[in-house]
Amino acid sequence: MYTQLQLRDSARPPVNVSTLRQMKEKGEKIASLTCYDASYAALVDAAGTDVVLVGDSLGMVIQGHDTTVPDTLEHVIYHCRAVSKGLFRPFLMADMPFMTYTSREQALQNAVRLMQEGGAKMVKLEGGAGQAEIVEFLAGHDIAVCAHLGLRPQSVHKTGGFRVQGREEAAAEQMKRDAKLLQDAGADVVLLECIPTALGHEITQELHVPVIGIGAGPHTDGQILVLYDVLDITPGRKPRFVQNFQQGHDNPLAALQSYVEAVKSGAYPAAEHCF
Repeated sequence: MYTQLQLRDSARPPVNVSTLRQMKEKGEKIASLTCYDASYAALVDAAGTDVVLVGDSLGMVIQGHDTTVPDTLEHVIYHCRAVSKGLFRPFLMADMPFMTYTSREQALQNAVRLMQEGGAKMVKLEGGAGQAEIVEFLAGHDIAVCAHLGLRPQSVHKTGGFRVQGREEAAAEQMKRDAKLLQDAGADVVLLECIPTALGHEITQELHVPVIGIGAGPHTDGQILVLYDVLDITPGRKPRFVQNFQQGHDNPLAALQSYVEAVKSGAYPAAEHCF
């Protein structure tokens, strides 16, 4: 009973929303990774990762689909439950899959399932200003929310594929407005994917909540990569922002520790990973 109180003064207290806010305030980088099973979760934890995302990217890297669209809520709950068994310190976040948050009531019901059945502590949803009402509704029910802007994998059929977003001035200004609106609606974290470095910098400076980037430049408050990319398991051509951290290491834990250290020191991402 009262596990949080027992662990508060431990050497590795669990990360929570307050921890992430304090890290932003102190300028300490947030190291994040996706994960999909208990065994890798234990390694990700041991490596010193701050945030773990059970992403709907599992539809691509685990199930072999071309996009994340076929992924279902049941899939994410299953993998989230498995990952939660392997974690101690990291803050666990879970994606809300395609079309599982089309209304306030549906979003609440599915977020509750991700938390109660999957063990998630935060849910992530894609979309700009149109999702502000959903974010506000979830936040009003004390559910921690991460907003996702930039490249939105669930929308690739609409946006024309996996492309850098926010290059045009109008699109960049809209993204900045959306980020501020979602923060004000109650988002606790904002994730930026595949946007120009300068835009990632501007949004991070303008928001008081932590900003985590993937292909959003080195100036965001933290970074996230797909676990299979970090360990060089993903076959074929990889996105520009990916770095193989397995190279030069003889085991996965050492590779993951190298990633965390690179994020914390600012060595990753380097110029070649940015847009």
